[in-house]
Amino acid sequence: MTGEGTARSDGETATVLVVDDEPRVCQAFELWLSESYGVETATDGETALALLDGDVDVILLDRHMPGLSGDEVLERIREGAHDPRVAMVTAVDPDFDIVEMPFDHYVSKPVDGSELEAVIEQLLELDQYDDHVTDLYGVTEKIVTLEAEKTRSALADSDEYAALVDRRERLEAEMADIVASMDDEGIGRLFDVATGDDG
Repeated sequence: MTGEGTARSDGETATVLVVDDEPRVCQAFELWLSESYGVETATDGETALALLDGDVDVILLDRHMPGLSGDEVLERIREGAHDPRVAMVTAVDPDFDIVEMPFDHYVSKPVDGSELEAVIEQLLELDQYDDHVTDLYGVTEKIVTLEAEKTRSALADSDEYAALVDRRERLEAEMADIVASMDDEGIGRLFDVATGDDG
């Protein structure tokens, strides 16, 4: 890890909210990330929502929690006044239900600090771009996640997956000029991570 996280547009250190019902997980994530970001933690959904304000830039959200599930917390976040980037960080294997979930990134546990920091950096970079880019990033991330988890036959049989692919094609057509310049610094890196391309 670099120890130098991306600052927000106002020059302040970015704030990450870790939400996981396992206190040890929260402690580990805070230890890994606190040199680069301001870190807050919550071990349940209600506490997470109470902590959410305009200073929270990225949320690392577990899906399987007692009380409010991560899925329910995500819905509440998107209905609220604040609009942080959200990465689901979970041991729940992704299924086709993720197609309609309004997260930005999906990370399967186990995970380490370097992987978390790479995801956070990408999500912070998204704030530099308009909704077309962020929408395309989210759709691409869901496609990559499902392709890593599902068989080709399962993907071929899924209306949800087909709709995702169609949506990606529409978004690419709408922002063809931006996509054509993806070798530029910044936007190219976003989609390298979303597609798992290290080069």
